[in-house]
Amino acid sequence: RGSPHGGVFLDISYLPADHVRQKLPSMYDQFKELADVDITKGPMEVGPTTHYMMGGVRVDAETGASTVPGLFAAGECAGGMHGANRLGGNSLSDLLVFGARTGAGAAAHAARFPGEPYLDPVQAHAAERELEAPHERRGGEDAYAIQRDLQETMQTLVGIYRTEPDLAEALTRLAELRARWAAVRAPHGRAYNPGWNLVFDMRNLIAVSEAITRSALQRRESRGAHSRIDYPELDDANWGSVNSVVRRGPDGTMEIGTSPLVPMREELRALLGSGH
Repeated sequence: RGSPHGGVFLDISYLPADHVRQKLPSMYDQFKELADVDITKGPMEVGPTTHYMMGGVRVDAETGASTVPGLFAAGECAGGMHGANRLGGNSLSDLLVFGARTGAGAAAHAARFPGEPYLDPVQAHAAERELEAPHERRGGEDAYAIQRDLQETMQTLVGIYRTEPDLAEALTRLAELRARWAAVRAPHGRAYNPGWNLVFDMRNLIAVSEAITRSALQRRESRGAHSRIDYPELDDANWGSVNSVVRRGPDGTMEIGTSPLVPMREELRALLGSGH
């Protein structure tokens, strides 16, 4: 019942044109240049899209250390700060607080290892061969084709509203994309070749997409930005006090489990009120 492309129409043309151009210069230019639509004179077609990653690397809250020795994470790539739905503006506070903690934690860790780090030549050679392989392949697909199919899969099947059949289908498609990625190529040389970067970005994007999909399939409830049409209600008894955790199993595949939430400190509970 929405717009021709599955979105809705947003009309801000009732506002003074100068006000729109002053407050929304990028949006005005984008619609004018790409769609030949003047948003000061008529409606624009809009739709939902991915905006923020609320999950992420599991880290120690005080130091930002992950379970991989020497790997630290802060900000949007670190999980657990925002719960099931981020409030606008909280990302800046997140960065200021946990960025400082993580920087200090990483510096303290690095101080334990004076001098030049040891680099295993066998591992270095293996990494070099991995980087060069996409250049040497004569067959295979372009990374941009796989990226497009990954975007379509996640937007269509793991979007705002989710169901078990859609999520299961997404896992099937992700397995196919991973198989295609194994033969991906990166022509056009090494210099100024974003496709070469995308080859290795795609490996990570497919892994993160699988983690999201498996977590969404496991969590049979709706909470915050996670909406299961087949499980539309909150299920506090089973899911209200746990986080979903993705680990690599002994065989290299993903394992999905849960981890209990750390109880809120009493002084914070008092500040927030009895409802928390």
